[in-house]
Amino acid sequence: MKLAIISHTEHYLMADGTIVGWGPTITEINHLLKIFDEIYHVAMLYDEMPPPSALPYNSDKVKFVAMPSVGGQAIKAKFNMIFKAPRVLKTVNSVLKKVDCFQLRTPTGIGVFLIPYLTLLSKKKGWFKYAGNWNQKNAPIGYAIQRWMLKRQSRPVTINGMWEQQPKHCLSFENPCLTVEDVEVGKTILKSLNGKISFCYVGRLEREKGVERIIKAFLLLSPQERSRVDQVHLVGNGVEVDYFKSLTQSSDISFQFHGFLPRKQVHDIYKSSHVFLMPTTASEGFPKVIAEAINFKCLPVVSNISSIGHYIKTGDNGIVLSEITSKTVAQAIRELFSFDDADYERMNKNNIEIAERFTFLHYNNRIKSLVEDKV
Repeated sequence: MKLAIISHTEHYLMADGTIVGWGPTITEINHLLKIFDEIYHVAMLYDEMPPPSALPYNSDKVKFVAMPSVGGQAIKAKFNMIFKAPRVLKTVNSVLKKVDCFQLRTPTGIGVFLIPYLTLLSKKKGWFKYAGNWNQKNAPIGYAIQRWMLKRQSRPVTINGMWEQQPKHCLSFENPCLTVEDVEVGKTILKSLNGKISFCYVGRLEREKGVERIIKAFLLLSPQERSRVDQVHLVGNGVEVDYFKSLTQSSDISFQFHGFLPRKQVHDIYKSSHVFLMPTTASEGFPKVIAEAINFKCLPVVSNISSIGHYIKTGDNGIVLSEITSKTVAQAIRELFSFDDADYERMNKNNIEIAERFTFLHYNNRIKSLVEDKV
């Protein structure tokens, strides 16, 4: 069976002619080749240097099809998308003729016109993947429109979380990020809270994502509490990175700014850390980094945003912040200092089953059933 994936995933052309794209999406597609004979990925190609997290496809059975790059918040960008919409539709339509079914990844700027096009004008089998916050209040108008349309069409829609009054065709799915081997490695890791504790954050370095709150939380700790901290790893990048570094200059805590890292190096940081911090106020579906962190026995301290609270429960397998401030993050860190190894092991054990639901194998099995039964 042949599949077309339509997305806004950023792709880049390397000097040797290799096409690379946003690592997490490319990895997911590489694993989908275990259940599809051929995959066409219709996405955007940018003329710039790729981030270190970008990856190539690992098989020529994935065919990358470039479409015009569109998107952005500026008025000019909105008009540019309208101008390029016919070319996008022409590219999508030509690929649909070559495949058996499609997946449209939303929310995205092109989703505003591709959802009605595929719903009303295409007879091709397929499904929609909504990777954002399905229950977001005051969502951007483009996202709200796409969610409204997806609730009112007949094809399956895979979403994050389990919600009240969820339409029957909207199916709760975990976004995959782990191999079976990753899970087996995670089960063998042994950590202790006796002695110094290491913390980590992985994601965009932005205030909205909670990076400023993390740094200021450690600055609120007493000298005795700070003496319990080994390392604070901050993995990722952003326009405010220099500001975040300036906040740490007078601190006696070791803050490590790593920038973007390849997947293996990120996993190594999880393995060496005890706690994962993400006090975000950004609209999230379910951040894959939480699933990765808990797999490698990093206890999560996270916000109750979107479906995060469906998986992480205070006292059961982590700490969910009641309020999202530096003070509540600092209080959570103090609470962690009071845990013994029995508490730590119990909560990490509860995370093993959750991590297994985020494997590519589990996802592929569910997609295979979805395609066979509902598409």
